[in-house]
Amino acid sequence: MDHIFIEMAEDIISLKNINYSYYGKIPALKNINLSVKKGEMVAIIGLNGCGKSTLLHIINALIFPDSGELFFKGNQVTENSLSNKSFGKELRQSMGYIFQNPEIQLFCPTVFDELLFAPMQLNLPINAAEERADETLSFLGIEYLKDRPVFMLSGGEKKKVAIASVLTMNPDILLIDEPLSSLDPKTQTFFIDLLLELNRAGKTIVFTTHHLDLIDHLQPRVAVLTEEHTIQKTGTASEILNDEEFLISVNLIHEHVHKHDNEVHRHFHSHYVFHKH
Repeated sequence: MDHIFIEMAEDIISLKNINYSYYGKIPALKNINLSVKKGEMVAIIGLNGCGKSTLLHIINALIFPDSGELFFKGNQVTENSLSNKSFGKELRQSMGYIFQNPEIQLFCPTVFDELLFAPMQLNLPINAAEERADETLSFLGIEYLKDRPVFMLSGGEKKKVAIASVLTMNPDILLIDEPLSSLDPKTQTFFIDLLLELNRAGKTIVFTTHHLDLIDHLQPRVAVLTEEHTIQKTGTASEILNDEEFLISVNLIHEHVHKHDNEVHRHFHSHYVFHKH
């Protein structure tokens, strides 16, 4: 009898029983268990203040949990393990973090300088770094910003440059905090199309949001963080979006009452910023 081997995608990120509090007093995350497979797109959804950004910071090893374990490619991530130059370098090169506010990560004089920074930190020769920066500008369609001072960019342009500065690293994993935050509709559509294209190209993407329409558009696997700072449910986009009772229970949709021609109408309102089709 022939043996049939089915290759299962590996867990590239795994969190086990993660707990975190600020100043040892303010709970941010409680008993978080979550795995992300290579090439997967995962959304962490929940209301503001439930711990979404904190969870991304832990995945990126910007902060460390009070208890519990984080694994990257099967290896535990701790302050001690990151002190190993080889492992620390691999993790930092593999993960690109796009902050909710792009100004946090933009600090160079010009756009081209921003895109050169990461490749130069990776010790690429200057010619290779410049080529990668030019290719990224072209890929995002922002060549016209190349010599622009960063402080002269609009909000949407800053977001695109922040994305570009991460993509020049060519990371395997993208961690994105609230992708649609403070963006105009045109830039939102650009970003959504970009995420789909990057995921199709094999990038692992983990993002946070409280916008259910983004889940509807991208169809990721979804983990729902509650106001109690724990993951209450995981599932496909359709499983989560179609469970109206659950979404009401975690305050992601709520009843909206309005009056029209002396009649009172009640319907459920959710955090949708686009029209559903």
